Amino acid sequence: MVDAASGVIFSVGQLNRAVGRLLASEFPQVWVRGEISNFTQAASGHWYFSIKDEAAAVRAVMFRNRARLVGLTPRPGEQFEFQATVTLYEPRGDYQLQVDAMRRAGLGNLHEQFLRLKEQLMAEGLFDSGRKREPVAMPRAVGIVTSLAAAALRDVLATLRRRAPHVRVVIYPSPVQGAEAASGLLAALEAAGTRGEVDTILLVRGGGSLEDLWCFNDERVVRAVAASPLPVISGVGHETDVTLADFAADVRAATPTAAAELCCRSRSRCLAQLQALARNLHALQTRHLQMASLRLDRAAAMLVSPGQRLAQRRQSLASLQQRLLRLMRQPAQGRGRLEVLAGRLRQASPDLQDRRLQVQRLSGDLQRLLEHRLQRQRARLSTLAQMLEALNPEGVLERGYALVWDAEGRVVRSMGQVRPGQALELQFSDGRVRAQAGGRESDTR
Repeated sequence: MVDAASGVIFSVGQLNRAVGRLLASEFPQVWVRGEISNFTQAASGHWYFSIKDEAAAVRAVMFRNRARLVGLTPRPGEQFEFQATVTLYEPRGDYQLQVDAMRRAGLGNLHEQFLRLKEQLMAEGLFDSGRKREPVAMPRAVGIVTSLAAAALRDVLATLRRRAPHVRVVIYPSPVQGAEAASGLLAALEAAGTRGEVDTILLVRGGGSLEDLWCFNDERVVRAVAASPLPVISGVGHETDVTLADFAADVRAATPTAAAELCCRSRSRCLAQLQALARNLHALQTRHLQMASLRLDRAAAMLVSPGQRLAQRRQSLASLQQRLLRLMRQPAQGRGRLEVLAGRLRQASPDLQDRRLQVQRLSGDLQRLLEHRLQRQRARLSTLAQMLEALNPEGVLERGYALVWDAEGRVVRSMGQVRPGQALELQFSDGRVRAQAGGRESDTR
């Protein structure tokens, strides 16, 4: 403790830190009973809420790794007992409880039993995902383990009638609450597994408190669910209710109705798939038959019977025999025809020597024509060059003429463009000079 007379002055942060250490030392861990209010579950998984009674309230936080072990999601207004450490949130100077564990008020150690058994069975591997099985997608029959008076049974049956009326349903009745519930569930699960008349088991019940659902946390029931020879879908309670049977089951459904939806495919979906497959099969069969028909038509067109083929061969052989006889009877006529064809061949054969002479003559004519045209073009080019030289202004300047420019660089073409005293520039063939215009004189000639 610090005496005010000592003169020590704290900053706000130092004061809050000192108070926080004092609270931690004075209240290392306490049990607090109260009602949940202002409950919020953050995206991080942490729980933020207030604990209140008729006289006061205190803020509390439960971090994600601890919240996972609770096995349920608390609702505002529910009474719990909280194991917590008293801490101070230094940035605001607010003190709060950091909750490490919680249990329902009035249930004694029931929740602690839940957590201990959960850790034990988890360590044994009963909840491992590797041992879970996929339920049959198209079951012949589905077994339901529940009470005959349960509302969950009516919901499941209504869902199955709507989704899969073709699936047979077998009910294995059992109490789902009370002292005899655990034994009843064991007997029902054993009967379903032994009789082997269903493909999937639905373990269902409506919502309730932890005490109401405790039979589904019984160690014998949980082990029976894990050891079932048939896949088990657990649909116990509402979405926020969690039992150990949920962890041991092959599939956990949020509600009994959801369990019924997960146990088999809907009839309408199956019919739609069958119709699509039937359409595809019909299209493939039609295409296959069309291709086979085309191949048959081509083969039929190419197919000739042996009798027809022999008749064609006989006819061809007879024709060849007749031609041979005609040739043997008229050898002279054949030789004469050959001579005629030889003469026609000689006439059609070209005279290569004459063609070579003709090509040489044409080449000479072409050469002479090119030389003549080239001479004409040269003469024309010479004439154009002379005309260009005559029009060259430099040639005119060399004959004694000059170009006159004014100060703005414009060519002076007449006396009317010149004022007395105006600056001029004269260009001769060999350079330029500057000059000044004098007074005008009248031409008396």
